[in-house]
Amino acid sequence: MSFKRLTLFSLFAISVFWGGDVSAQSRNRLYMQYIDTYKDLAISHQKKYKIPASITLAQGLLESGAGRGTLARKSNNHFGIKCHNKWTGARVYHDDDAKGECFRKYKHPKDSYEDHSLFLTRNMRYAQLFELKSTDYKGWARGLQRCGYATDKAYASKLIQIIELYDLYRYDRKGRSSQDVPELPVGYKPHQVYRSSGLYYIEVRVGDNLKNIGKEFGISVKKLCSYNEIPKDYPLDPGMVIYLEKKNKKADKAYTRHIVSAGESMHDISQIYGIRMKYLYKMNHKDKDYVPSEGDVLILR
Repeated sequence: MSFKRLTLFSLFAISVFWGGDVSAQSRNRLYMQYIDTYKDLAISHQKKYKIPASITLAQGLLESGAGRGTLARKSNNHFGIKCHNKWTGARVYHDDDAKGECFRKYKHPKDSYEDHSLFLTRNMRYAQLFELKSTDYKGWARGLQRCGYATDKAYASKLIQIIELYDLYRYDRKGRSSQDVPELPVGYKPHQVYRSSGLYYIEVRVGDNLKNIGKEFGISVKKLCSYNEIPKDYPLDPGMVIYLEKKNKKADKAYTRHIVSAGESMHDISQIYGIRMKYLYKMNHKDKDYVPSEGDVLILR
C-alpha cells in the first residue's frame, strides 16, 4: 500500500519535534522569551525529578503570566505555591481565591522552580502522577487538576493548550534520562513527528519496522498495530503513515467527503484522515465486506 497521495494530509500537518511551525503567528513573543529563558532549567528538573519539562514550563507560563505577573515580579514565585503550614521561608501576601493570601517568596526564579519540583515530589497528593510516563503531558495536566493543584476547572485544558501551541513536548524527549532511552540499531536516526487532526504520526522510511518504531517512542508493537489497525507482520511501505495514538471517530471539519481513487481501500482512507475504520464504515452505512470503487463518495464526519 502506498501513501503518495498524502499531499492534502501533509499540507495541514504540524511538525512537532524538529519540523516547521505553521502556528507561529499565534504565539506570544513574551511566552517565547520565557520558554527560551527557562527551558534548560525545566529539562534538568525532568532528569532529576521525573516531572515532564513541558508541564513545568506550561505551569510556569500560566501561573506567572510568562514571568510578568505581580507574584512573579515581586516574589519570584512562578508557580503560585501558597505558604501552607510547613513553609518557614520568606512570604508575601497576595489576593487570589481570597484576599491577602500567603504565598511563598524566593530570592531567584530558579529557587521557585526547585521548590515546585520538591512540592510535587514530596506531597503524597501527587504521588500517582509519577506513575505516568514523562512524555504523557496530557495525563500529567489532567492529574494536576484532579489532585487539586488549582481551583480552575479548565486548568488541565489550559496547560495542554499551552504545551501544544508552543511545542513544549519536544523538551520532554530531551529530559529523558539515559535509562529511559531505548537501545536502537547503530546509526538509527529519530523520526520527525508530525501532527494533524489532533494526532501525532510519523512517515515510514526505507528499512523501518514496527519493533524499532515502538522502541523509539516507548509504544508496544501491539499498540502500534491497534492504533493503525494493521497486523504485526504488515509490510511497511516508505511514506506510509504510522499513528502514535488512537485515531479519531471522524475527520476534521475541513474534510466532509472523500472521492475514492483507483486502488484505494477503506484502510487507506482511514489512515489519510485519521479515522478509525469502524466509524468510517458506520458513517457510510457499509458493512466490512464493502470494497470501495473508484469514484465512490464517502462521508468523513
